[in-house]
Amino acid sequence: MSRPENAQPGQRLTPRGAATRARIVAAAVELMYVKGVNATTLDDVRAASNTSKSQLYNHFPDKEELVRAVVAARAAQVLERERGNLQRLKSFRGLVRWRDALVQRNALQNGAYGCALGSLAGELADQDDQARATLAESFVEWEGLLAAGLRRMQESGVLKPDADPEKLATGLMAALQGGYLLAETAHDIKPMEIALDMALDHVKSFLTA
Repeated sequence: MSRPENAQPGQRLTPRGAATRARIVAAAVELMYVKGVNATTLDDVRAASNTSKSQLYNHFPDKEELVRAVVAARAAQVLERERGNLQRLKSFRGLVRWRDALVQRNALQNGAYGCALGSLAGELADQDDQARATLAESFVEWEGLLAAGLRRMQESGVLKPDADPEKLATGLMAALQGGYLLAETAHDIKPMEIALDMALDHVKSFLTA
C-alpha cells in the first residue's frame, strides 16, 4: 500500500509525495550550488520549492538529510553525463572532446561556482562522513571511466604499453578539479583550460603515433 506523503523514510511515496520530494531536492541542488551548502537555509529551500514547512519537514526532518539527498542527486546527474561522454572513449581525440565539453560548460558561467561535486566536497568532506563517502565513491567512478577509456586506447595500440591508465586518469582528474577551483576563484576559464591541456599533453606523450 502506498504511504501518505508524510510517511517515514524507507516506505513508499505516493506519486504526489514523490513529486513534492523531487521538487524540494531540485531546488536545494541549485541553491546549494550557487549559494553553498552552509549558506542555504531550509527556509530558502522551502521558498524556492514552493512547499510548506510541514511538507519540507515531512520529507526531510533536518538539513543533514536534505544535504545527503542533494549529494546523491548531484552525483547521479554528473555521473550520468560523464558516462555519456566517456563510456565509448577510445582515442586521444575523444579525450580532447571531453575536455572541450567540460570547459565550454563551465565557460557559460565564467568559471563561477566550480565543479558541482567538487564544491560539495569542499564544504562537506570534514562535516558529514556519509556525504563524504558518497562523494568519494562518485569521484572513484568518474576517474574509473577515464581509466577504462585509456585502457581501451592502450589495448587498441593508441597508447604505449608502458602507459599506466590508472595514474593517467588520476592526473586528469586532479587537473580537472584544480582547474575548476582556479577558474572559480578567478571567474575566468583560462586556468581550467591550461590545467587540462597540460594533463592532456602528458597523456599525449604516451601515444604511439
